[in-house]
This record gives sequence, C-alpha cells and structure tokens, in this order.
Amino acid sequence: MYGRILGPVYDNEKEHCRILTNKEIYASVKELTIIETIRLNRLCWFGHVQRMEEKRIPKRVLLYMSLGTTRLRGRPRNRWQDEVRKNGKIVGGEGWQENVNKEEWKKLLRTARNHRILHKPME
Repeated sequence: MYGRILGPVYDNEKEHCRILTNKEIYASVKELTIIETIRLNRLCWFGHVQRMEEKRIPKRVLLYMSLGTTRLRGRPRNRWQDEVRKNGKIVGGEGWQENVNKEEWKKLLRTARNHRILHKPME
C-alpha cells in the first residue's frame, strides 16, 4: 500500500521514473514490516497463553505441543513453538520464558517494537 501512496520517483541518473523497492519504502516510512508484526503478535499471544490457568484448553494444547513428539525423517518442518522460542530468545535472552508477569512482558514487547529488535534484513 505504501508503494501506491508514495508512487514512482524520478531517477536523475537514468532520467526516467522508477518504482521504489521494498527496502526504500520501509526506510522512508519507518513502520514495522509484516514479518515483524507477525513475530510480535506471536510473542504477545504466547505471553497471554503462558499466564492462563493450567486447566484452560489453549494452555493444555501449548503444554502438549512441548512434550517432544517424534518427528518424520529429513528436514523438520518449522513449528509454531519453534518460531516462538527463536523470537523469544532474540527479544528476552535466555531466561525469556520466566518473564510472564503481564506488565514486564508488555514492556519487553514494547521495547522490541520500538527498537526493531525482531527486524530481519530483507533480501
């Protein structure tokens, strides 16, 4: 959408109009990319489920997923929990799962959002 809003730009060197690349758009807009937004929302949901009571269904499903089931041969598929674990280590370091206090968790996610900690350079 930002590409439509910003429109084509005139390139003085080549003397014609060109469309901005995604890197140029995100550098000028300074908004979170869709990847960063998904990662932050995933961590937000994980914190919410971690604070739930043990008898709630989402909490039981999360605990069941972490029991270590056998996986097929070959390259393992990425699981939701694997991505959460990887992003959690980026945001909170090694002891990130113990940080389930709601206010501390929100502060941690706010810091990650403001400092663009989950930013992965686009290829």
